[in-house]
Amino acid sequence: MRKTALVLGAGGFIGSHLVERLKTEGMVVHAADLKHPDFAASPADRFVLGDLRDPHVVRDVLDRRFDEVYQLAADMGGAGYIFTGEHDAQIMHNSATINLNVLDACHRIGVGRLFYSSSACIYPAYNQQDPDNPTCSEASAYPADPDSEYGWEKLFSERLYMAYRRNFAIDCHIARYHNIFGPMGTWRGGKEKAPAALCRKVAEAEDGGTIEVWGDGLQTRSFLFIDECLEGTLRLMRSGVSGPLNIGSDEMVSINGLARLIIDISGKSLSLRNIPGPVGVRGRTSDNTLLRASLDWAPDARLAVGLAKTYAWISRQTAALQAAAGSTTATTTIAMQDHVQRMPHPAMR
Repeated sequence: MRKTALVLGAGGFIGSHLVERLKTEGMVVHAADLKHPDFAASPADRFVLGDLRDPHVVRDVLDRRFDEVYQLAADMGGAGYIFTGEHDAQIMHNSATINLNVLDACHRIGVGRLFYSSSACIYPAYNQQDPDNPTCSEASAYPADPDSEYGWEKLFSERLYMAYRRNFAIDCHIARYHNIFGPMGTWRGGKEKAPAALCRKVAEAEDGGTIEVWGDGLQTRSFLFIDECLEGTLRLMRSGVSGPLNIGSDEMVSINGLARLIIDISGKSLSLRNIPGPVGVRGRTSDNTLLRASLDWAPDARLAVGLAKTYAWISRQTAALQAAAGSTTATTTIAMQDHVQRMPHPAMR
């Protein structure tokens, strides 16, 4: 019998890539989300469109015992979505409700292994004030002081999954993702993260122009390419380690440095203009000490390699969008000219 997997949040960036990865392993993959993936058809054997905040939908999706269940569904976005404070209530309510529903259903039906994607946003803001020396080891999560309501919800849900593991012997595995990026992800609309947003700005900019960067650009982060995220996720899921474990790169870069790296990849000559905007903590990078000790593995791909692939994909997306807009404008102009030509002269009315 082929092994079965369920991916919740399969319409999102990481979830859609995970479905593809599991299919290449020969698994029977079921998937669920509010939407299909934005940029390609899902190869899932079954894809349920439904709102996982509804317990009836979750029970319909979890209608059998799966060998592996991956819970990636969440209300999330980039700094422009998380750090403005305008979406705090819905972020906390939506994500917590999904996790409560999923754990209830998993407990009811029984699952082989259960994976939960937490976030580096759970780490205390007081340990991330120095952009050159942030502290993000797994043990540093407490005393808790996340920098956003998104981080608080993730921390609560970590404890929820660990409680179900203790009380009901559910085999839960928890990862703290650090800024995952790559092709086929959100790149415009307000929920995109820094690599995608900067790739878009560079792709849209005219050679010799300027792009805007939020904050002073000295804030630091590390970014993990999607392929390595999937590798770490599967290694953790299929190990005897429950976590939480960081899954991220330890190659730290300033946001200005990230922008300049993308500009170099593009081959354009562009300058930066730093403007006010939401920025989060001053510094954050993945501490992979425990990851290496636990799984005998850690990401090692250079940031520039993943950025080159991501920029190429986003550049094609922007070009296609601009071409479509130009085609629509041209069609509208021709139609208007034709309409004017067909209108009778006032003297002939």
